[in-house]
Amino acid sequence: MRQSTLFFIFNHYLFLGYGGPDGELGASIRYLSQRFAMPLPELKATLTDIGTEELNHLEMIGAIVYQLTRNLSEEDIKKAGFDAYFVDHTTGIYPNSAAGVPFDAFSIASKGDPITDLHESLAAEQKARTTYDNILRFCDDPDVIDPIRFLRAREVVHYQRFGENLRLLTDKLDSKNFYAFNPAFDKHCFKKK
Repeated sequence: MRQSTLFFIFNHYLFLGYGGPDGELGASIRYLSQRFAMPLPELKATLTDIGTEELNHLEMIGAIVYQLTRNLSEEDIKKAGFDAYFVDHTTGIYPNSAAGVPFDAFSIASKGDPITDLHESLAAEQKARTTYDNILRFCDDPDVIDPIRFLRAREVVHYQRFGENLRLLTDKLDSKNFYAFNPAFDKHCFKKK
């Protein structure tokens, strides 16, 4: 593996894709939390499915990073600028941002309003896609590029599914009430059958 890839992986991929504000850990917790307020079983199912898939993505990233770092020498660690991280975590997989800020719940948006939460989910998938686009611009290791392309493609699919869910929800709401009520709380805002 090229040294530039190792440096990039530690300063961007691990931190952003794993535990950064637009990473897989936050996405999985966000969706698995948002599902509780969804008023329709189809919406709960989508959030459960995608939240579970995001946990899979988290495992993929952790495995990639582990494979890239398991045999590092002290010289490799210093050259890659990985020494500060190494002092705290050795080569353990630890969720934090590219700036070194540990993962926290501030990157999870769960408002309890299905319309708000679905818009947040749409935005989160676009931010993750942008992160993967940026990683692909700099990464030069084919063993890393292929899984990143796969993850990027899944972000696009998730975006489409959340868009379908938003349409499903708004189609079942009284159109005068889209933004006047919270469909998880104000049950009267659904169309009368």
